[in-house]
Amino acid sequence: MNHTNLTTEALFRPFQSEKLNLPNRTVMAPMTRGFSPGGVPGEDVAAYYRRRAENEVGLIVTEGTGINHPASVSGASIPVFYGEAALNGWAQVVEEVHEAGGKIVPQLWHVGMTRKKGDLPNEEADPVGPSGLNLDGDKVTEPLTEEEITDLVEAYAQSAADAKRIGFDGIELHGAHGYLIDQFFWEQTNQRTDQYGGDLIARTRFAVEIIEACRREVGPDFPIIFRFSQWKMNDYQAKLANNPQELQDFLQPLVDAGVDIFHCSTRRFWEPEFEGSNLNLAGWTKKLTGKPVISVGSVGLDGEFTSFQGAKTTSLDGLLEKLDKEEFDLVAIGRSLLMDPEWVKKVRDGRVDDLLPFDKESLKKLY
Repeated sequence: MNHTNLTTEALFRPFQSEKLNLPNRTVMAPMTRGFSPGGVPGEDVAAYYRRRAENEVGLIVTEGTGINHPASVSGASIPVFYGEAALNGWAQVVEEVHEAGGKIVPQLWHVGMTRKKGDLPNEEADPVGPSGLNLDGDKVTEPLTEEEITDLVEAYAQSAADAKRIGFDGIELHGAHGYLIDQFFWEQTNQRTDQYGGDLIARTRFAVEIIEACRREVGPDFPIIFRFSQWKMNDYQAKLANNPQELQDFLQPLVDAGVDIFHCSTRRFWEPEFEGSNLNLAGWTKKLTGKPVISVGSVGLDGEFTSFQGAKTTSLDGLLEKLDKEEFDLVAIGRSLLMDPEWVKKVRDGRVDDLLPFDKESLKKLY
């Protein structure tokens, strides 16, 4: 068996954990598409996800969907996860994906202070955040009150309950990239002096309460995936944890609260997280927590996703080597799958020459 077959085999081994079993190690990364007018996903969105399931993606994570809060999203065509029409739309997505033999989880999202005043769909709603500071540290609104924080926690929990009720296979909580949950994690945006602020461990409290509330709603056997990142949308060098010990301090409260799988967002999966080790963020997270992890970041492409200017296909050897060593358990594929619903099947069948480069025009339609 040659080296390529050996490593490709690693990508197509079944994944089995306590609460989630998948036919292979591939995950469709969450990617905001904005094709849901009025926040309601329609038949075209359902067909878009179904095509990935038909082509053997192991797990689909939906684009970010807004929890039931007036400032949760910043766009009239970004899907939400509340209200009869939107939830019926998502139920149709689930039905299509399951019919095609796939598994799917919604990504539950609140954009926090990345939202601008006057953004649709609720122009009158002010952005909200732990200290009313945007990602640049400018004061925009008043800090969230404890009562408002409690309401937000309940909104996440309600979305989790609805996800289970309409047949999803788990949930993913978006705690990355400088959005609301991450704004509580990050010292620059969380200047609170109550129990939701303080040191890195104390700043996990909002996330912990969300995870615990979701767990109460969905019961012990429903998978909760948690996505986090070091980098923020305005600062690619930002760090929550500067070394493995700080990362462990940060992750342990989330593990204790009930996270089953960590989705460790990096812009380039091959970059080591800390000096002195080749492990990336997912590799360190698995080593420190013992939990299954999803790695992500420019898989199969030669340019990171933040440019969205197009990217050529590139070798998968580095990825497959790390997977073969079990540094991480699952691999999220973003733009490659956005462009090409058949990406997983092509890789499995050895048709790498047929893989499509990423073309920014693909952002304008649902392939």
